[in-house]
Amino acid sequence: MSDPVKPAETSAAWKELLDRIGALEAGPNADLLKGLLGTALRLFEGHHDRRDLKMAHLALKEACQALEVFAEYRHVPKVAVFGSARTQPGEPIYQLAVDFAKALAGHGYMVLTGAGGGIMEAANRGAGRDSSFGLNIQLPFEQHANAYVAGDPKLVDFRFFFTRKLFFLKETRALALFPGGFGTLDEGFEALTLIQTGKSTPLPIVLMEEPGSSYWEEWRDYLTDHLLARGLIHKDDLRLFRVCRTVEEGVAEVTGFFRVFHSAYRTRDGVTIWLWRPLEATEIARLNDAFSDLMGGGRINLVYRPGKQLSDTEPEALSCIDVPMDHRHQGRLRAMIDAINAL
Repeated sequence: MSDPVKPAETSAAWKELLDRIGALEAGPNADLLKGLLGTALRLFEGHHDRRDLKMAHLALKEACQALEVFAEYRHVPKVAVFGSARTQPGEPIYQLAVDFAKALAGHGYMVLTGAGGGIMEAANRGAGRDSSFGLNIQLPFEQHANAYVAGDPKLVDFRFFFTRKLFFLKETRALALFPGGFGTLDEGFEALTLIQTGKSTPLPIVLMEEPGSSYWEEWRDYLTDHLLARGLIHKDDLRLFRVCRTVEEGVAEVTGFFRVFHSAYRTRDGVTIWLWRPLEATEIARLNDAFSDLMGGGRINLVYRPGKQLSDTEPEALSCIDVPMDHRHQGRLRAMIDAINAL
C-alpha cells in the first residue's frame, strides 16, 4: 500500500496549479481555460459515480493527445479514407486504394485511416509513412495497426468511437469511402448528416469503386428509391457525394472542390464562404441569379476582412462572400460551391 499523501504535499500541489493558472490568465485563451477548469469542478461537485468521471477524463485525455499529434500538421490538407478491413491485397479495390492514396500524396495531401488492415492498410501504403495518419480504435478483439503506421508518432489510439470520429471530421478536408461494412457506412452517413444539417463545413465525399462494381451504385439507388421517394431527403442531398471509379476521377473531385472555394463558416443569417480569389461583380451577379431560391430573396455580399486570421494561408490571399440562407438547403449550397469552382 502506498503512503498517504500528506496535507502539506497536497497544499503545495494546489499552489503550483494555481500559480500555473495565474501565469496563463494573461493569454488570449484564458476564458476557455477557466471554462475547462470550471467544467471539471462541476463534474466532481455533481456526485457522479466513478464510471462517469472516468469516461469524461479519458475522453478529454485522448482528445488532448490527438490535438498534440495533429498540431504539427495543421497546415497540411488531409483526406480521410474508409473501407473494409477485410479487403485482401490481391483484390482490385485494394490496389485502387493504394493508387488513390499515392496520387493524393502527390498533390500534397496527407491520408487519415483507421490504422487497420484492408482498405486502411492500402491507403496508408499508397500515401507512405510520412504522409499517413492512423486513428486506431481499441476493440474487444484486438486490432493491430498496419505495418505502414505501426510505431509512427502519427498513430493515435482511441478508446471511444465518438472522440475518434470527431478527429476524422475535424482534421480532414475530404472523405473517400471504399466498399465496406457497418463501420464504413456509419462514417459515411454521419458525415452526410452533419453536412446536411449544417453542423459541418461542406466537403467532398468521394465513393470509390472499381469499374464493373455496383456497390455504391446500389447504395445510391436505395437512397433514391426509399429515402428520396418517401420525401425523407431532398433531391439536392444527392449532390453531397459522388461515385468515382478511377483514381483520376476521385482525385479531381477532391482537388477541384478547392479550386476557388477555401472554406465555409455558418453565421446566424447564412454562411460566409472564403475563396482563394475575389469574385468579379459579374460573377456574383450570375450566382445571385442562379441561386436566388437558396437565398430567399437575399443577395450575395462581397466582403473583405484583411485582419481575418486563418490557420493554413495568409489572410491577404483570401476574400469572402456572405450568402444569406436558412441552412435547410445544404445540397443547393454544394451546388453553389460547384458553380463557384467552375467560374
